[in-house]
Amino acid sequence: MLLSLQAATVRFGGRPVLDAVGLDIAEHEVVCVLGPSGSGKSTLLRAVAGLQPLDSGRVLLDGRDQAGVPAHRRGVGLMFQDHQLFPQRDVGGNVAFGLRMHGVAKGRRATAVQELLELVGLPGAAGRAVAGLSGGEQQRVALARALAPRPRLLMLDEPLGQLDRSLRERLVVELRELFGRLGTTVLAVTHDQGEAFALADRVVVMREGRIAQSGTPLEVWQRPADEFVARFLGFDNVVQATVAGAVADSPWGKLPVPDGSPQGARTLLVRPAGVRLAPADEGLPCTVTARTFKGTHVAVRLQPLDGGPRLEAACTLRDAPEAGAPVGVTFDLAEIAVLD
Repeated sequence: MLLSLQAATVRFGGRPVLDAVGLDIAEHEVVCVLGPSGSGKSTLLRAVAGLQPLDSGRVLLDGRDQAGVPAHRRGVGLMFQDHQLFPQRDVGGNVAFGLRMHGVAKGRRATAVQELLELVGLPGAAGRAVAGLSGGEQQRVALARALAPRPRLLMLDEPLGQLDRSLRERLVVELRELFGRLGTTVLAVTHDQGEAFALADRVVVMREGRIAQSGTPLEVWQRPADEFVARFLGFDNVVQATVAGAVADSPWGKLPVPDGSPQGARTLLVRPAGVRLAPADEGLPCTVTARTFKGTHVAVRLQPLDGGPRLEAACTLRDAPEAGAPVGVTFDLAEIAVLD
């Protein structure tokens, strides 16, 4: 493993903000750590970088304990949300900074800067002033600067957090392609699950200083570990139910569940795509309380007439009923998960 955290613990005022975290990252792997504010994800990043000492536990890089190793000797790259570019230096001077600190000869620095700027999509920008760059361009310069010393591990702290949505969506695709081309090992933290799922080979969800779930984006999306993870990912159709065989007795009636589901008192997740709208005299009778256009679909909010928990359905704009309309609801087994 390139990076290994073993029972890594950090306390602030006696309260653990990292609580005995264990995490391994293989060479060339892209791992994104997700979590709400205060979950410990940025502290984890700072601990790996050497900017935050551990109270207990270990950080290993290439199997070597990093206790007492200062940040500038760990061989890792770090890029912050606000880029932290040097305003008094031009683009080339910013990118070359790490190379100069590592003793790279001046002639070689100029060549490397040119190559890196081409790599991040800013060819010929070395002489431009930082103040004249757009947010996306500053993001690219910061990335080139972080990549310049060829770090064995690149760490990104909310790398796209200050950019508008369309630019974020475009850059995350470019970053994914770039890291794959370079074979870069990446540890990134973000609160944006869309960003994490698009970028990562593996997603780690944190809660109150601990890892709540770790898995591929598809694994985490299809089967959240628990109610916290499901709700953090934006799923609202989560209820308590009793599972017996292939049926769950829920506030929405008896729902089918996958074969082999855990039995007894469980947490049930129905993804919005699994809430199917039907004529009012079929299935669970509901009233449409609201609908919200999401770009790729319409989120329809439903209130069961029996007073049960509200539901969210996903459907096309063409098929979305108006607020106040009576509808029936049926459930698709393929979109139902019994959470452990």
